[in-house]
Amino acid sequence: MQFEPSAGVPAHCPVCEDERQYVGLDGQQWTTLSDLRRGHRNMIAPVDPGIYSIHTEPKFAIGQRCLLVQTTSGNVLWDCVTLLDRETVQRIGDLGGIGAIAISHPHYYSTMIEWAEEFDAPVYIHEDDREWARRKSPRIHFWSGSTCRLNSNATLIRCGGHFEGAQVMHSGNALFTGDVIQVVPDRRWVSFMRSYPNYIPLSAAAVRRIVESVEPFDFDVVYGAWPKHEVREDAKGAVRRSAARYIRAIVE
Repeated sequence: MQFEPSAGVPAHCPVCEDERQYVGLDGQQWTTLSDLRRGHRNMIAPVDPGIYSIHTEPKFAIGQRCLLVQTTSGNVLWDCVTLLDRETVQRIGDLGGIGAIAISHPHYYSTMIEWAEEFDAPVYIHEDDREWARRKSPRIHFWSGSTCRLNSNATLIRCGGHFEGAQVMHSGNALFTGDVIQVVPDRRWVSFMRSYPNYIPLSAAAVRRIVESVEPFDFDVVYGAWPKHEVREDAKGAVRRSAARYIRAIVE
């Protein structure tokens, strides 16, 4: 989570102090983008035709990936990683740049404003998560309602659950979910949580709402938040089955 420029580190990080996250055992940690550039680099690799995974090595923070999704209406950056350097800018430029950025939920906001400014792209966040955007920018577009059409090939869907404004993206035959719908190590299944590190489950009603929100959309693949975390067989059925299993576990 990035904060406004300041003379010193902020006194608190509301995102870390929220019950969904935590302050580490060694206390609150801060860094700068320039420091991060000194010892890290982004790995950019194709996942499927027109889809590229971007993650940072050595692992930074929770180690999530973002995905560059190429569409005939312009490329979309789904979720975000903190590191942005000249090598990354050049590589993405070679792939067609970025026409829009969409972030699943606040834990992945990272340096989204730098990305937006570098590629002259708007950032789409649901208005229900407005309070978590700690760095303000006219680049951020807070949308409302249940769906938002990014372009003729990509649609955002507000699911809620993990955060009030948590969103996923439908494009082509795929659903891009971050950890709003979490692809688990047994990649025949997904899961749903209010907090993953603190093991706080969602209610049955919240899980049903998530499944109902994506039900109108057809998809064969779910792309999760970490490298190689994809559901590639009967993905829509996997979401339905996983929700039913989850609800049984918390209700019975």
